[in-house]
Amino acid sequence: MILVNAAEMQQMDKTTIEAFGIPGRVLMENAGRGATRWLMENFPDVAGRRIGVLAGRGNNGGDGFVIARYLFRQGAQVTVYLLSDRDRVAGDAAANLALLEPLGVPVICVPDAEVFAEQQKAMAHESLLVDAILGTGLNSDVSGFFRTVIEFVNAFRASGRPVFAVDIPSGLHTDTGKPCGICVTADATATFAFAKTGHLLFPGAAYTGALRVIDIGIPNHIAAEADPGKWLLTPSLVAGYLTPRSATAHKGNTGHLLVAAGTPGKTGAAAMTAMSAMRAGAGLVTLAVPESINAIVEPMVLEPMTLPVGEKGATFIDNTCVDAILSETAGKSCMALGPGIGTADATRQVVHRLIKESDIPLVIDADGLSCIAGDCDVLKGAKRPVVLTPHPGEMARLAGTTAADVQENRLKHASEFAERYNVHVVLKGAGTVIAHPDGRIFLNRTGNPGMAAGGMGDVLTGVIAGLVCQGYPCGRAARIGTYVHGAAADILSRRLGRQGFLAADVMAAVPEALNRLFETSSHAHADGFPHTDIFC
Repeated sequence: MILVNAAEMQQMDKTTIEAFGIPGRVLMENAGRGATRWLMENFPDVAGRRIGVLAGRGNNGGDGFVIARYLFRQGAQVTVYLLSDRDRVAGDAAANLALLEPLGVPVICVPDAEVFAEQQKAMAHESLLVDAILGTGLNSDVSGFFRTVIEFVNAFRASGRPVFAVDIPSGLHTDTGKPCGICVTADATATFAFAKTGHLLFPGAAYTGALRVIDIGIPNHIAAEADPGKWLLTPSLVAGYLTPRSATAHKGNTGHLLVAAGTPGKTGAAAMTAMSAMRAGAGLVTLAVPESINAIVEPMVLEPMTLPVGEKGATFIDNTCVDAILSETAGKSCMALGPGIGTADATRQVVHRLIKESDIPLVIDADGLSCIAGDCDVLKGAKRPVVLTPHPGEMARLAGTTAADVQENRLKHASEFAERYNVHVVLKGAGTVIAHPDGRIFLNRTGNPGMAAGGMGDVLTGVIAGLVCQGYPCGRAARIGTYVHGAAADILSRRLGRQGFLAADVMAAVPEALNRLFETSSHAHADGFPHTDIFC
């Protein structure tokens, strides 16, 4: 599914109206009707219920007027609180406002804070509020009258009554997902045509609540021609990437992964990376570890083979190991590099040499990323595609900034680094960002807080590398792997609760998550244009 920012959505609306000939009033009608359906799915008992629609004077308010009309037809006791003088409402919004009072829907003008104070008692008796105050064009902090209104709406919700947002919670920045000083917290939101990045980036996702994208009639080719370059990973999109395994498949043609990982005290990272690749479907895995820990690692991994490297008693991968690792790349499909490998100077030199000399794709994580930080130009010398899987702290070291800055600008940092160094970046966290060298960005929403435990990144590295081994291009493997990794954790969350499961548990659930996608791939929307997905 395409993700858009405010300017892109505005341009697509304009093109639809001017070039394709669909009137704006038709789009508004479709938006309001679809939003009402989503509201009623969340709050089905609208008949007889007191509902207040807080509407601004722009198109967001116009959508609210349409919703009020449909709710009235369903038997709701609807009151529209117009946060403006009536004569300031124009265009399609004015046309829909004019339809309300002949139907018997009361419209109360609340143009300023003084009148709002007088109306608060009446508003406080509503059982549900519809937020149609500010739309997607907001780009400055909310202050004055509208700040007072939003404070009231949030207090209303805090009292235990629901709030439904139209297009975007008022005060939420459409592009960044950050509150513009203050923001409505909604239980559910209906947005139109396409999800906006601000809905899905945190903290915006928390303000948005359950999100549904409403098809309002914008033709798919208009969105495709606009090419915003940002996509949300949906089940249908990811399922469309998958290639069913041949009935004659065997371990010799499903890929062979080489893993270079591990030091004393971090043997689990190496083992989980290797095992996760096999859970993702890799046919064979060879795990190269320092000679001194081979006897520890071997009992931890049953199916993967191990390769002790370095001199006898070697505790970390150094220059005595590099030739053995490079020679082992012959016949391999991919190398996973870095989990638990350490950051000694000698190891750093090995990581740099493997990047420059490897003839197979690389998936680099953890200590491998730390070995690159400060000298990222080494990535420009890679012969084959490279996938990096940093968490925010590792991304900060790579980009020469702070973790807080990375979290504030996740799309920016991931995409700029990917393009500058010609690599695929999987910036982990709530709402993982997958950025590609060609500028495309994908956002993932699978996963949950139960993943806040050690070893989750090692599993992700193995899953992505295992997919590369099976012939998926690195970028596609990064997208599938990220989605499946989070989906496996979501399976566990539903079974076990939101915390307490381990990385090894997620690894064990990977096959189920993958196979659920395979089951739906025959009817997946590989074009990425479904319009009725729900994101909670």
